[in-house]
Order: sequence, then structure tokens, then C-alpha cells
Amino acid sequence: MKDTYPDLTAHHAPVTLGDRIAFRTVKFMRLFADAFFSKRYGHRAVVLETVAAVPGMVGGLLQHLKALRHIRDDQGWIRELLDEAENERMHLMTFIHIAQPSRLERAIIMLGQAIFYNAYFWLYLFAPRIAHRIVGYLEEEAVVSYTQYLEQIDEGKVENVPAPQIAIDYWNLGPKARLRDVVIAVRADEAGHRDRNHEMADQLKAA
Repeated sequence: MKDTYPDLTAHHAPVTLGDRIAFRTVKFMRLFADAFFSKRYGHRAVVLETVAAVPGMVGGLLQHLKALRHIRDDQGWIRELLDEAENERMHLMTFIHIAQPSRLERAIIMLGQAIFYNAYFWLYLFAPRIAHRIVGYLEEEAVVSYTQYLEQIDEGKVENVPAPQIAIDYWNLGPKARLRDVVIAVRADEAGHRDRNHEMADQLKAA
């Protein structure tokens, strides 16, 4: 399977104070991921996708309520954000089949999701532009992590196991698809989420 996304190195340089806060917040979060998971990219992906599935659902909910309050069209944001959340959930379901997280990692997932959901909810409620910028930077880091995961597979440090059936069905992969094909597909999704969330942050800034 060929990489279908053209630009994997795109980066939104922080411009405003909000951008810098978002960027530094994500870099701080990355420190914990690196310290705990090191190069266990399958397990890192499980925790990453648990957190990544939160923003779209929160954003979709709050955009829905905002549209109701102001009695106006949402410009397609609600459906797009909910689709993003569903896409990230499918990433999680795929990597659970691959990584088989331990009880400790499942506990970390529950704790991390509880903390991140509440923090992101209040952030989006009062500063949606910064919230989307944070997601943009999170997705930048996700692209980096999946690129490193791919390198581990190509170097033979991670076994290129058969793709789970759930991934084959979701991304319409061939019946002989392997883990490498899955990582490429997921990385392309993350690059798309990266660009779209940065665009949304820019649109909110201009509004």
C-alpha cells in the first residue's frame, strides 16, 4: 500500500500566545508518552488513540449546543468533528487487536481519558481556537510517532503481523494486508486531522 498523504512534515509554526500555549502543552504531554512507552509504539498507539478520540466528540457536542443557542447553521462542523471522533475510535479498536494492552495500561487509559475529557471540555467551552490548535499539534506528534513506528517495522524491530480484520474492513485493505499497511493508513488519517484542526483554529481566529 502506498502512502496516500503527500505532506507528512507539515508544521504550523506558533504565532499567537494561544498557539504557543497549545504547542508547549502538547510537547509537555509528549514527554510523558516518551517516558512511559519509549519505543513500544503499538501500546503508545492505544493510549494515544484513546485520548485522540475525545476532542472530536467534545467539539461536536459543544458546536451542536452553540448552533442551537444561536439558531444558526453549524457549517458542517458537527458532523465533521463527530466523524473525526469515530475515525480515532476505529484507530483504537484496531491497535487493541495488535498491542493487547495490559491491565496497567488499561488503567492509565481510563485515568488519562477522564482527565483529558474534562480538561478539553472546559478549554473548548471558553477557548475553542486554542482547543483546535492543541489537536492540530497532537496530530503533528501522532504523524511523527507513526512514522517512527513504520521505521521500526521496516527495520525488522517490530513484527509486520497480518492486519486485523477490523482494519481490513474499515480501510478497504487487501486480504493480505499487514501491520505496515495499517500504520500507513492511520498516519494518513492523522495528517488529515492535523491540517483540518489547524484550519479550524485559523477560521475561529478570523471570526
